[in-house]
Amino acid sequence: MPDSNKTEQATPRRRQKAREQGQVARSRDVMTGLATMSAVLVAAATVPRFAGQWRELLRDSLQASAGARQGEGILWFAASGYTLVRAAGAVLAASWTAAMLGALAQGGVVFAPAALQPTFSRLSPATRLGQLFSLPAMGRLLKSLLPAAAMVFLAVALLGRDWGSLLAVPHLSVQGVAGFTLSRVFEITWKCALALLIWAAADYFLERQRLEGELRMSRQDLMDEFKETEGHPAIKARIRRIQRQMRKRRMLEEVKKASVVVTNPSEFAVALEYRAELPAPTVVAKGRNLVARQIKEIARWQGIPLVENPPLAHALYRAVEVGQSIPPKLYAVVAGILAAIYRAERQQQARARGAGAASPGSGTTAPTTLTSATHAAGGN
Repeated sequence: MPDSNKTEQATPRRRQKAREQGQVARSRDVMTGLATMSAVLVAAATVPRFAGQWRELLRDSLQASAGARQGEGILWFAASGYTLVRAAGAVLAASWTAAMLGALAQGGVVFAPAALQPTFSRLSPATRLGQLFSLPAMGRLLKSLLPAAAMVFLAVALLGRDWGSLLAVPHLSVQGVAGFTLSRVFEITWKCALALLIWAAADYFLERQRLEGELRMSRQDLMDEFKETEGHPAIKARIRRIQRQMRKRRMLEEVKKASVVVTNPSEFAVALEYRAELPAPTVVAKGRNLVARQIKEIARWQGIPLVENPPLAHALYRAVEVGQSIPPKLYAVVAGILAAIYRAERQQQARARGAGAASPGSGTTAPTTLTSATHAAGGN
């Protein structure tokens, strides 16, 4: 009885795992029905030609027996064997081909190493007896009896229909008896094969329904499969958090290479790097609120100029990602800021050299003076 909790359709991964274990919807009756029908049709097409070949073989054998020449018995035996093999080979080849096509149409080629692993419980007589007298075994027995009963019914019905002609068969010639017998045998055979094919189609549909019921999944199964394929949500969230922290740490390290930090002044902070070999100033770090404060703190420790320009900071934060160059429309604004910073640095260095020449002991105040001059240039 199927589990009432399994209300969801099987996922592609569940179907693939079932296929790897050999669980494929297949009906043996489909292969049997196709093989039988193809054998009947090929036999019906080859019987007239086979009858002529067999007649010639018998005539040659009688002539060889009358002549009683040495060695002709072996030739007759080989010829008769060749005739039988040629007649039966076409029928066997057609039935085998039809059976293989039926198997491939039901699920293709399935290689299931898991199904080939030895299971010692199958060798137990008690287990085998339990399988023979179980409800599934009884169901399979009843399923096999249904097409057999249908074929018996068809045969009896056809014989009942031709009962009058059957009673007159002894009065017919040899050719008449052979023709009547072959025609009735062919009719009974192809109609029984057709009934078997109809039953095979119904059995295949039932097998598909049974397999679908076995492959159904509960919501818990879906969640477990999602965890197996995509990972546990908590673990994935932790991995993403660690990745964000690593990216943030690397970004804050890149602030040390910045040429200027543009601020909002308190909400945004964008660190820009520019060197002669770069085609345009590049954003090496950006942040908001707490990250902005961390960027500005690193900039102060490294002596990097801080420029308060809210429109520019907002535009850079919104439009440029870390590692990208600034857009051309911001070249003029950023170039003006960098030029002001470079002028302030040169003025600061000139004052520092003049102060050092006048009083060598006063060089300790140079960094503070440089930072103040840079702020003044940024304000302009």
